[in-house]
Formats: sequence, structure tokens, C-alpha cells
Amino acid sequence: MGEVDYVAVCGPAGVPVAIGGVDFAPFSDAGYLWQLAVHPLLQRCGIGTVLVGGLEDRIRARGLSRAELRYEQHLEGNRAFYERLGYTPYGTAPDGWDEQLPGGETRRYETVCVKMRRALPR
Repeated sequence: MGEVDYVAVCGPAGVPVAIGGVDFAPFSDAGYLWQLAVHPLLQRCGIGTVLVGGLEDRIRARGLSRAELRYEQHLEGNRAFYERLGYTPYGTAPDGWDEQLPGGETRRYETVCVKMRRALPR
């Protein structure tokens, strides 16, 4: 088993409609959910809940009982979604990543993320 599991939720035609990963390296006792995304036309249909549930199952399969994640602080809709799933905020942290612009250039994107966690029932 590797350090990262990356999954896709596919619709009836076999086309991915949501993606996300769980990284097992950042925490020795938890899985870290990252790069969660649902196709914009299919948001608020329960697909994100299915995606997070599947990733949490992978965390449990590794014998771990906690999930961690971060979301960009200004995206309050994300907070409501994760709180509905049982995640609790416990602080903030600066974050950033490189993003490719339409012209092919790369720039550094800087933001503040809210840290959340959830104990996973067995």
C-alpha cells in the first residue's frame, strides 16, 4: 500500500463526476483528505458525501480512526458541508500551491485554510 489513495466517483456512463484523495503521510494516526472536488453541475446531489465516505472507509481499512482536512477559509459553504459530516474546526494555517494559468504560466497561490478533523466510528 502506498502513502496516497486517489479515487473517483463515476456516474452510470463510467465518467468521473467527483475526485479526491487521502494521504497517509502527514499524520501517523490519521488520514488527510485532499483535492476533493465534485463537478459543478452535480454539486449538492450527495456525491460529495459519497466521496468523503469512501475516503473515510480507506482510512479505517488502514486501522486509523481519525480523518483530517483543510478548506480555504473564505469558502464558507465548504465549512457547512464538512460540519454536516461531523468534522470540527480546530484552527487555521497558511497554505499555498502552484497553479497553472490559461497561458501556461505558473503562479503561486497563497491562502489561509481552516483545519478540521473527525473521529471515525468503527
